[in-house]
Amino acid sequence: MRIVIALGGNAMTTSDGRSTQDDQRAAIEVAAQHIARLVADGHEVVLTHGNGPQVGNILLKNELSAHQLTPVSLDWCGAQTQGTLGFTLMNALERALAAACADQPVAALVSRTEVSPDDPAFDRPTKAVGPYNDAEHAAAQTSLGQTWRDEGAKGWRRLVASPEPRRIVDAPAVAALLAQGFLVVSSGGGGIPVVPDDRGGYQGVEAVIDKDLTATLLSRQVEADLLVIATDVEHAVLDWGTPQARPVGRVSASQIRTHIEAGEFGEGSMLPKIEAVTRFVEQGGAMAVVTALPRIADAVDGEVGTVITPG
Repeated sequence: MRIVIALGGNAMTTSDGRSTQDDQRAAIEVAAQHIARLVADGHEVVLTHGNGPQVGNILLKNELSAHQLTPVSLDWCGAQTQGTLGFTLMNALERALAAACADQPVAALVSRTEVSPDDPAFDRPTKAVGPYNDAEHAAAQTSLGQTWRDEGAKGWRRLVASPEPRRIVDAPAVAALLAQGFLVVSSGGGGIPVVPDDRGGYQGVEAVIDKDLTATLLSRQVEADLLVIATDVEHAVLDWGTPQARPVGRVSASQIRTHIEAGEFGEGSMLPKIEAVTRFVEQGGAMAVVTALPRIADAVDGEVGTVITPG
């Protein structure tokens, strides 16, 4: 099968959130071993990934060095993290593939995702980025035009626009690399957000695109058979935090859509993942799975995780 796998940005840090270079390399090595199992079994793989912790690091550096350097815009943050994580993933995947006796080349593509310049998300920032900070810092940044939200005991976080992804601009390059036998890393962090310019090209915009929704779009554009979203739990859960809590196993797209509309899934955690896999199946995909990273090879047969099927 042709499989799109979406790795969360936290899958590339330690379990307690540390994100030094060595921490990220070690976490990526583990992820690569699971992906190599799928390739060794004969599947075509397109890998996409989050970049939340990594972009957060860049934004913190922006703040600490703002008295000397011009801050880096969010589209540049996305491009930088795609390059860094793509490089690290290629190295780890090549080693894991060699260990699994799977002879396949790997390519990482710096790739763009088109959004609409008229998307209402630009007027209503909702995506939390960067580190937590105190109310005084948030007020100072708000005076400079940023949007911040009180997150309670953890502190305040910056909010940025998160427009709907419309098209993977560089999907034809992904398809060409797949046709040549490559394992492709693409659309990291949801893709670099761009809008068409007046010269026949594109320009970056100040936004962060949801990587799970981009994974759905990428899956459709490369005609994937299966979308797997790898996270830190084995299943989505209904009635989370109550005595009635129960895992979601195999369900139809219409059944899970009912649960989405009932508000069963957390907006900042499981909801984007469930929405993404549901859209993939609703739009013609054969099957989609949300499960823990160590189970992604087992997810191919639809026997583990939250499995969404047509109907």
